Amino acid sequence: MNCPGKVAVMGGGSWATALAKLLLNNCDSILWYMRRDDRIEDFKRLRHNPAYLSDVEFDINRIEFSSDINEVCTKADTLLLVMPSPYFKSHLEKLTVDISDKFVVSAVKGIVPDENMIISDYMQKMYNVAPERMMVVSGPCHAEEVALGRQSYLTVGCNDIFHAEQFANVLAGKALKTITSSDVTGIEYAAVLKNVYSIASGIVHGLKSGDNFQAMLVSNAIREMERFVDTVYPRPRQICDSVYLGDLLVTSYSRFSRNHNFGAMIGNGYSVHAARMEMVQTAEGYYGTKCIYEINQKHRVTMPILEGVYDILYRKVKPIAAVRHMAETFI
Repeated sequence: MNCPGKVAVMGGGSWATALAKLLLNNCDSILWYMRRDDRIEDFKRLRHNPAYLSDVEFDINRIEFSSDINEVCTKADTLLLVMPSPYFKSHLEKLTVDISDKFVVSAVKGIVPDENMIISDYMQKMYNVAPERMMVVSGPCHAEEVALGRQSYLTVGCNDIFHAEQFANVLAGKALKTITSSDVTGIEYAAVLKNVYSIASGIVHGLKSGDNFQAMLVSNAIREMERFVDTVYPRPRQICDSVYLGDLLVTSYSRFSRNHNFGAMIGNGYSVHAARMEMVQTAEGYYGTKCIYEINQKHRVTMPILEGVYDILYRKVKPIAAVRHMAETFI
């Protein structure tokens, strides 16, 4: 079977909604798994996602909705995973059908909590998805701008570049350009780390540390990202490519960045708990910080920004003290 065949979107958030819109530009129809039946019924009635990107209308006659994950996975040839990482494992625990013959694409940009595994490794270990059938989608693409049709760029990663190109073709359009890569592991770790650094960027913004300082933070963050990824998965890569640096930049500065906004609240004086309660959507970087910190206990990469964010989020260190400590390491 050629990739992608019948595509199923797995998840009901803003990124899932934006990707579904892209797919319907090139596919006759899609399957769409959402956990809640009431959300599905509202979607069908309103012709848009009632909770996310509600300005984006859909031709619901081209969408087969279901809250039964096994039904969707049985019918689909390609599973596009777009669940928030904190709930990823609980969603898939309901899965009983064999998906080892499916193409699986992760757009999660997170790590499986408790397991401390990137999605591709988890899917290979737990569901026997072969590396040549496992793909990732990442890059500097906020869901809001993709949905608005603004010029955007996505990278599709797969060990089998032919499969990456096939899936990239069903996403591509006039406003969405696609790039392919074989650096699946590097792309996944970079997608997690940029959320961590976005929280740091938000914190220094909230502290009113200034644009000069924020630029130093981000320029040091890309070096820190490169050190970590090159240690965990050494291979040739250009860290200035859009899937690494571009994604870091947009997440660190954009008003659409929930991780930046989460950090800004903490910098403005919110407690970590209060900031989390205030967030409507999940700030993936909160969970990613702990996961990467624990993974790095094995690798021992020098990561002062990660450690500073971890201190603020999990050790109740005051933001101003943690940021001062970070600043001493900047070059």
